[in-house]
Amino acid sequence: MAETNATRENKMGVMPMNRLLISMASPMMLSMLVQAFYNIVDSFFVARIKDGEGEAGTSALSALGMAFPFQMLMIAFAGGLCVGVNAVLSKALGEKNKDTAQKAANNGVFLTGCNYVLFLLIGLFLSRTLIASQKGTGLTLEYGTQYLTIVCCGSLGVYCQFIFERLLQSTGKTMYTMITQMTGAIINMILDPILIFGLLGMPELKVAGAALATIIGQFAAGILAFILNRRHNEDVQVDLKGFRPDLHIIKRIYVVGLPSIIMQAIGSVMTYSMNRILGSLNEAAVAVFTVYFKLQSLFFMPVFGLNNGMVPILAYNFGARKRSRMMSVIKLSMMYAFLLLLIGFTLFRLIPDKLLLLFDTGDESLLTYGVPALKTISWHYLLAWFCIIGGTVFQALGNGLYSLIVSVARQLVVLVPVAWILAKLGGLDLVWWCFPIAELMSLAVTCFFLIRIYKKVIAPIPA
Repeated sequence: MAETNATRENKMGVMPMNRLLISMASPMMLSMLVQAFYNIVDSFFVARIKDGEGEAGTSALSALGMAFPFQMLMIAFAGGLCVGVNAVLSKALGEKNKDTAQKAANNGVFLTGCNYVLFLLIGLFLSRTLIASQKGTGLTLEYGTQYLTIVCCGSLGVYCQFIFERLLQSTGKTMYTMITQMTGAIINMILDPILIFGLLGMPELKVAGAALATIIGQFAAGILAFILNRRHNEDVQVDLKGFRPDLHIIKRIYVVGLPSIIMQAIGSVMTYSMNRILGSLNEAAVAVFTVYFKLQSLFFMPVFGLNNGMVPILAYNFGARKRSRMMSVIKLSMMYAFLLLLIGFTLFRLIPDKLLLLFDTGDESLLTYGVPALKTISWHYLLAWFCIIGGTVFQALGNGLYSLIVSVARQLVVLVPVAWILAKLGGLDLVWWCFPIAELMSLAVTCFFLIRIYKKVIAPIPA
């Protein structure tokens, strides 16, 4: 009888941990890596848009960089909401409480629609003002306004993609999320050159074409994720017939998710602030910062995919009160995250020029400013892996406030002020050191909170 019960239990409670983490995380890591590649492909083509009368320049690339903080904000609202839904739903499944799991899914879809309305209004009324506030002028202002308007007004696609992929992920069906994310990414990559340069009889849309390719890919992924949920997710079925918002469930979702939203939104504020600081020094520096974010996604996105695989495992076993499995998934996740970011550190130190040439604008300033920037920023990779996994542990165990404190301290209390001071003291030669300095502080605070959460939450669970 015990064997029968174990067989019926969700695999997150019984499968050997390394195999479980790999099976849960590898599809997410692969799909996130594809996402990183399509972000790079997006910028690869945008970088080749010429300024003025066919002149080389960084206006299009800088425009993407100035739109990026608000894309980050959009993802913050979607991702933080889904972290909350994921944690509530997975914990409910671990406790065998299917009714709560169903309510978490339905309320998550409702909140997704509310978030979309907010960014629709931003896209319609604030796009130009937001780009201009980052020192965007001329072509940079025009391109940035076009791009931001389109991605905000079309953000329903990315919101649908997020919520329906996370419902699959929460119930352990990460292979399907890999399929949806790869589908959206491939569609985006195919459409980029067609819409940007006007191939196959299409009009040449330049930066607007890149934005349209992005939202078309997101809509395709969102629709596919919805279909896969309807057909293959037997644990949770979204059904909004007769739906009424459940304030108790919404509160539980945001207790976990709101700190994540704020934490990721702080990243948006940091990027916006850095664009202002760098733009006051040199517009090409904004392009360098944009390229850095695109390149770092090659190494950080797989780590975030690892996190996405880790969260339901940790939350499930927390709900099932299995301490040894909780500790095992934390240790394994840290080991894999370290290896991934070690690769990034090595490449940034050894071949920064080769990486920058992926975004060759024809303007030599990109290499001139970019090579020392990448070499300096790379040092924070040696610390970031620990802080990322630590923050995910806090969120999965319902202590998202710890992640929020670490993020605020790193990005607003340390990174931005230090960047401003270094920009005044030494310009672009010094400003990039703000990243390693901020990561050192983040490491210290993360260690403190991990020790605290182990003593208060993990250790009391019977072995």
